Amino acid sequence: MHIALNKPKQLVVGLTGGIGSGKTAVSSRLQTLGATIIDTDEIAHSLTKTGGLAIPDIQKAFGREALLPDGSMNRDHMRALVFKEPDKRIALEKILHPKIRQLVQQQLDTGATLYFVLVVPLLFEKGGWGELMDEIIVVDCPVEQQVQRVIQRNGWPETQVRAVIQNQATRKKRLAGATEVIENNGGLAELIKKIDFLHQKLIKKAQK
Repeated sequence: MHIALNKPKQLVVGLTGGIGSGKTAVSSRLQTLGATIIDTDEIAHSLTKTGGLAIPDIQKAFGREALLPDGSMNRDHMRALVFKEPDKRIALEKILHPKIRQLVQQQLDTGATLYFVLVVPLLFEKGGWGELMDEIIVVDCPVEQQVQRVIQRNGWPETQVRAVIQNQATRKKRLAGATEVIENNGGLAELIKKIDFLHQKLIKKAQK
């Protein structure tokens, strides 16, 4: 059951992409250019850090082993658990998703300087966000590039990275749902040019 969200009058741009595609680089650049970023992953992190709003419910549902000694959620433990047992994933989502949506709504209600960018990594997998979005940007790159980037960034074994990719929407599905695609298969300078060009288009749409 999704908490219904009220769409603001300002332009709301969804931003998504597979793991290692470069979503953070895109959202960081758009923020520098003046967009108002709402990142659902960052909200989830705030809910599950020491003293986070979701911690009591997580401890109640999953026991003390779901937490680290500092009282934050044990991400490695929970990642392994929800991978193995889908019902545990559903239980965790039932705790987190309503709280995430509540905090997203609070940020939408405060208004945007130019336009909103709502970062939802699992936009096509989870649903329930589309009614808010005027545009959907997909950051895309070949799967092999995703694998290499995540190995370099997270130090995960290749099998773990491929398992995550396997559980995400396919490139084909993401691209089919996009209104704009940013190809991130080159260097940072090339990516920034593409983001800056897209930003100009979005400003024009936001002003209509």
